[in-house]
Amino acid sequence: MDLLLNPTRDAAETLDTARATEPLEYVRFRQRNLSEGEAFADNSGDLELCLVLLSGKATIHCGDNTFEAIGERMNVFEQVPPYAVYLPNDMDYRIEALTDVELGICGAPGHGTHAPRLISPDQIKQTTRGEGANVRHVHDILPETEAADSLLVVEVYTPAGNWSSYPPHKHDEDNLPQESFLEESYYHRLNPSQGFGFHRVYTDDRLIDETMAFGDGSCVLVPRGYHPVGAPYGFDLYYLNVMAGPKREWKFTTDPDFAWLVK
Repeated sequence: MDLLLNPTRDAAETLDTARATEPLEYVRFRQRNLSEGEAFADNSGDLELCLVLLSGKATIHCGDNTFEAIGERMNVFEQVPPYAVYLPNDMDYRIEALTDVELGICGAPGHGTHAPRLISPDQIKQTTRGEGANVRHVHDILPETEAADSLLVVEVYTPAGNWSSYPPHKHDEDNLPQESFLEESYYHRLNPSQGFGFHRVYTDDRLIDETMAFGDGSCVLVPRGYHPVGAPYGFDLYYLNVMAGPKREWKFTTDPDFAWLVK
């Protein structure tokens, strides 16, 4: 199973999980680069979207709404929360780049029950999880406490030498309240960019057991299974997560072999 997508460096749209050998059913992630003065227009189709300004400043038009000159950080590793825009399905939108822009287009099945809205940095909860070499810093861009049909979006900073999505956990069984079924994608960035990280995806029965060395701008798909991530010494790691499934709730199970690490 091919779970690693590498970026197409010479294209405006460097990633689209729909082009994977085995695309995810609920989650779609696209990454686009826009040069200053460039515009991009599209329709959300049957997906609700969260447009995340990973870096740069832009004006976003959607329906009767215009969000003027949004965006503050010029690099994801500034480690401040981003601006984002939520869009329901079947909506035209247009993005005008006021600077060079890196855009994450996060999608999941939509039912048209929510209006477009701006998600500003002051609305995004910031937390730190773990301890020691398991510390990472989290920005909840579109958590389950905020309105959406099926989409969950979060970004995570993992310091050099640390582990993330660790201890290994999974959310691939629809048996709430114990566990929910959520697919997931990880869009990875590294600082410095010439480095690499490790991502393992595995199931209890080992029908999936893939360990991947990813580079800056790569995307890892998690259809099911445990999915820990490691950042080598000397290279800070950023990733943008998209999660979605039949129910919009995040409940996970820790790998029993690692349960002794959970306090």
